[in-house]
Amino acid sequence: MWRMWLLFDPRRVLTALGVFLFVLALLIHFILLSTPRFDWLGSAPAVTAAQMSSMPASK
Repeated sequence: MWRMWLLFDPRRVLTALGVFLFVLALLIHFILLSTPRFDWLGSAPAVTAAQMSSMPASK
């Protein structure tokens, strides 16, 4: 195992691993935020066209 570290620079490998894991974590969190079930921030639901009408509903 120690011979593998003679081929690769440990600082570069650990930095690349850290950056990869950080990007992966961001990706997973944004995917979860885009689903209604796992949106823990509670963003406002989409407004439908009927709710946007300035005219009152006719009876």
